[in-house]
Amino acid sequence: MTFEDDLQASVRTIPDYPKPGVMFRDITTLLGDARAFRRAVDQLVHPWAGSKIDKVAGIEARGFILGGAVAHQVSAGFVPIRKKGKLPHQTVRMAYALEYGTDEMEMHVDAIHPGERVILVDDLIATGGTAEGAVKLLRQIGANVVAACFIIDLPDLGGAAKLRAMDVPVRTLMAFGGH
Repeated sequence: MTFEDDLQASVRTIPDYPKPGVMFRDITTLLGDARAFRRAVDQLVHPWAGSKIDKVAGIEARGFILGGAVAHQVSAGFVPIRKKGKLPHQTVRMAYALEYGTDEMEMHVDAIHPGERVILVDDLIATGGTAEGAVKLLRQIGANVVAACFIIDLPDLGGAAKLRAMDVPVRTLMAFGGH
């Protein structure tokens, strides 16, 4: 069994959630398996081991869990990217596309300094709207987005390709067809 097969076995698939026809990829089972969680974090950070990374930005909510662990591994600070209205200090905001409409995300205005090297982390990349918005938000305040990392890619939906077109290297650990 390959690393990817082993890791995929730790992800639970829930059919028809949140709507009919969708195969929801639930990483809570991976997070609950100490060995799988450790291996996933180690593989996410592997390309940057020994590199200078200033901050890891995690997208709410599962990106917080993974991003905190990645930040620890690369000895970087952690920056939460949250939905509008959740942060207590002065923020910068970016609208992003959802499957059916738009939403806004924000981060503290002083969380990242211009030129800092940042890795963006979330659990899954699908259409890429949220990740694209996060990259734009980070760049808006001057971050050098070194890469975006995800446990799961849904390549049929094109999100990873969208980030690569923005000159952001994308690291994923596994892919599932469909959506």
